Amino acid sequence: MSGKGAAVDVARGTDDETDNAADNPADNPADNPAVNAAGDAAGEDRADVLIVGYGPVGQLLSVLLAQRGRRVTVVERWPKPYQFPRAVGFDSEAARILASAGIGESLEKFTEPARDHAWQNTKGETLIDHVVRDRGHCTWPEALSAYQPALEAALIEHGETLPELRVLRGYEAVGLEDDGDHVTLTVVGPDGEKTDLTAPWVVGCDGANSLVRSGVATTMTDLDFSYDWLICDVRLREHREFRPNNLEICDPARPRTAVSAGPGHRRYEFMRVPADDPERFGTVENAWELLRLFDVTPDNGVLDRHAVYTFQARWAEHWRAGRMLLAGDSAHLMPPFAGQGMCSGFRDAANLAWKLDLVLGGQAAPALLDTYTTERRAHVRHAVEMSVGLGRVVCMADPAAAADRDAAMLAARKRNIGPSAARRSVVRPLVDGLLRRDGRGGPAPSAGQAAPQWRVGREGNTGLFDDVVGTGFVLLSGEDVTRALDARQLAFLESIGTRLVRVVPADTPTAGLGPRDVVDVEGRYLPYLAELGALAVLVRPDFYVFGIAPDREGLPALVDDLAGQLRPVTDPS
Repeated sequence: MSGKGAAVDVARGTDDETDNAADNPADNPADNPAVNAAGDAAGEDRADVLIVGYGPVGQLLSVLLAQRGRRVTVVERWPKPYQFPRAVGFDSEAARILASAGIGESLEKFTEPARDHAWQNTKGETLIDHVVRDRGHCTWPEALSAYQPALEAALIEHGETLPELRVLRGYEAVGLEDDGDHVTLTVVGPDGEKTDLTAPWVVGCDGANSLVRSGVATTMTDLDFSYDWLICDVRLREHREFRPNNLEICDPARPRTAVSAGPGHRRYEFMRVPADDPERFGTVENAWELLRLFDVTPDNGVLDRHAVYTFQARWAEHWRAGRMLLAGDSAHLMPPFAGQGMCSGFRDAANLAWKLDLVLGGQAAPALLDTYTTERRAHVRHAVEMSVGLGRVVCMADPAAAADRDAAMLAARKRNIGPSAARRSVVRPLVDGLLRRDGRGGPAPSAGQAAPQWRVGREGNTGLFDDVVGTGFVLLSGEDVTRALDARQLAFLESIGTRLVRVVPADTPTAGLGPRDVVDVEGRYLPYLAELGALAVLVRPDFYVFGIAPDREGLPALVDDLAGQLRPVTDPS
């Protein structure tokens, strides 16, 4: 959907930014002094991109754009950051994305490996258990538990170092107009005055009740999976060793969860069952009563926060209309059972940032942005459906149905029957969008796969590939392929910031290394290329494979294909 979006005008206070939501209004009083280090909204140069909402997705997207030199203005209605967690973890790919935003060295301060995850029934019998690998496909752990306020603080702190990023706190977006060649966003500042901000593009990272989504005027697909859960964030006064570290108790009388929420923090969740009084369910007294199920009391724990959340499962069908785009909770909501809510928002930001950058720089036609919806919607749909499937197992409140579930799952466990690792994974190849195609129009071999990351060496330094080489488009090969490309093709690759990288074996003499060479210190990249049957692999800035060249003869066509897709002869936008 790339047509012009609808104009939007709303009364103040009607949009709830879930990414930065105040589930307890007292935690974010509207009359707090505005925090706006960047000065007044008016009187500044026009931005390249306006972002509505400065929760974790808005923070990440703004940093990724500003790092590319794009002028970004963020509008955030709350004067101060929200000080309590909502999400409690992310995966290896999300960690790689966060590292690409400049906070990789900070991650260990507020994350820990998820370690393991188990599902048990009322009797304590294990229905499912899963050991989380210490190294996922991006070298970061397969899953990490994280303390979200510290994560946001790291993104905010890094954003403050970027001169192109301006954050307007205490400013509420109340109107939006797509004017054809730009958008106009009307905001109300702390003094109650209205101001119009303009930019070529606006991205709504403004949560479940998104103003920008109203402008996109998209339909929503809703899987009608909705339950109330009481969320309790706790700091224990005593050291405990949790085995398993993350636990789902599939008890029909009270489905409940106990998971790590980052170093020193635990998250406990309790589903509201029919016998509960809805008025009492979310009270602090009830929270402590339920926490006793996990031997957590006021004597041994501190209840930092409790809130009732209604889990939902839905996604937008269209993430772009004209110059308006959606990301994060404004585009999708999902239950937490697959741990993919915040991860999905981070993938949105990683997919969108480089595409907006190329369009703003004139290296790609605006139609490139339509691939954002195509690619991300398919991924999100899988994550939502997987979350709902897991949730239907956990949220079963009928004792007879739960007994049947237990019998089936215990029998499958005894016979070692279960889904394959590929079916369990939320990491799915792209199947449409900006990809190399085969003769039938589908993805060519290896196109759309998530590219792995391992450690490499260069000039005496060893580190993760992104840290050593940098990010952006990467043309990776075990040979020097520059002579297989003509001057036009090399100029195109340079124009989009492509890094040409030759991987060499670990025992290669230093004297034989050139400026584009990296040493395969773990011995992983060269076997990876061989497994793909590739002379070279062309990787996109969001770490997905555009396509491969099996030999030197196929490399020019691979590069020309990318160039042609970025600037189609006819731009449907």
